[in-house]
Amino acid sequence: MQSLFDQGPFRPCPASFNMAAHVLAHADDLPDKVALSVVGKDGDVWTYAALKAAVLGTATGLRAQGLSAGDIVLMRLGNTVEFPIAYLACIAAGLIPVPTSSQLTEADVTKMIADLSPAAILHDPGVPCPQNPGCPLLETEALHAMRMLPPADFAMGDPDRLAYIIYTSGTSGKPRAVMHAHRAIWARQMMFEGWYGLRQSDRLLHAGAFNWTYTLGTGLMDPWTIGATALIPAQGAPASALPDLLAKHKATIFAAAPGVYRKMLSHAPDIHLPDLRHGLSAGEKLSETIREDWFTATDAALYEAYGMSECSTFISSSPSAPAHTGTLGRPQVGRRIALLGEDGAPVTLGEEGTIAVHKSDPGLMLGYLGAPEDTAEKFAGDWFLTGDRGTMDDEHYITYAGRNDDMMNAGGFRVSPLEVEAALARFPGITAVAATDVEVKADVRLIAAFYTSDHDLDETALKAFAEGTLARYKQPRLFKRLPTLPTNPNGKLSRRALRDQFKAKP
Repeated sequence: MQSLFDQGPFRPCPASFNMAAHVLAHADDLPDKVALSVVGKDGDVWTYAALKAAVLGTATGLRAQGLSAGDIVLMRLGNTVEFPIAYLACIAAGLIPVPTSSQLTEADVTKMIADLSPAAILHDPGVPCPQNPGCPLLETEALHAMRMLPPADFAMGDPDRLAYIIYTSGTSGKPRAVMHAHRAIWARQMMFEGWYGLRQSDRLLHAGAFNWTYTLGTGLMDPWTIGATALIPAQGAPASALPDLLAKHKATIFAAAPGVYRKMLSHAPDIHLPDLRHGLSAGEKLSETIREDWFTATDAALYEAYGMSECSTFISSSPSAPAHTGTLGRPQVGRRIALLGEDGAPVTLGEEGTIAVHKSDPGLMLGYLGAPEDTAEKFAGDWFLTGDRGTMDDEHYITYAGRNDDMMNAGGFRVSPLEVEAALARFPGITAVAATDVEVKADVRLIAAFYTSDHDLDETALKAFAEGTLARYKQPRLFKRLPTLPTNPNGKLSRRALRDQFKAKP
């Protein structure tokens, strides 16, 4: 049998569609229900009616600035409720928002501006951004005032048209702008049963910041789509505070990256959460140790999801289909997933192949902005190639077998080693450099930079240089000088050998 999952296509998206209208569809029948509560010190509470009014008022304000359908709007906002309001407002008005991490440097943003040619930038003064970007800067004070304006009409249209752009690091070392259609939000309904077990009565607490795409989707857009309540910790809340916040606010589902679960367990190995049904994990591989320790501490299961910026999550475990030990889970119903061999055909069950998504998936990207060749390289016939490898068993559960490329995971962010290496190569004295993520202790991975030079270099100076050229999550936490960098039989750098070497000689 072939390594192929296909139980029929997901139900089609309506012909006239707007992603923001879909997300806020329950605002009219649940106007007084709490849509969002920022939990912790000085937390805000937003009803569905207030949220919709703020979104559509902001949409009116953006149009009044001369922005029109199809214009690209770069978002340089902080970890506040302004982020999702502005994001949905842009989409409601037919604009194309580009949400970005506040950790990006001014140099990072300058490159994005050159790629995007945005019509405007939504800017929090505390977030790095060029002061003369060549387009209007709309500051948060102006965005706040827009909330009170009369509501705009939703810009309805073809569900296949461009809705938003997100950035992901590519194997070329240059972050790529991933274009998504309005229909991407429609496809996320496959996660409701296939991963979340989400109900309208749920109170879902996501540990991430407002301006992280994992939070934006799993923590906000999806609960609002079904009419549930989203809970987000107030800015600066440490992992040690999360157990109390979960208990106090009666969270029924908790979502976080594996590292957050690890930190919580280190602070409180026995966590009493009587309202919690289960937890969700994504962003990086969840270890069996964390899964088991969390269940011991809380008596609640963790369900993992695998995905990527180009298609969100599409393989997962769930309350209705718990993962077999050691597996990621199985493809969500409605997806068409295969493990392909070098000939582009599905491999036999049990054989290792490249995890691929059929091009008909409504959640699959439209392509990379301004990079048709890069887009074409990701496809083999009718299949989108993830670059990750795995095996599928006879019940369609997939075991992860590693990456084709050497992408790193840093706290849930995918980071290209080439980008890190390109920055560090400019440091005086370095003759060669390689970056990879290494396991420094059980379930703890960080980015390390291995370099060659005539002598040991000052680590404090190396770290300061990295801080000045790379976003915080891209900065190496470990620097190590080697006589030579390992290579494979073809003479190419072997980052896998570096990881293995580090394990052998910690």
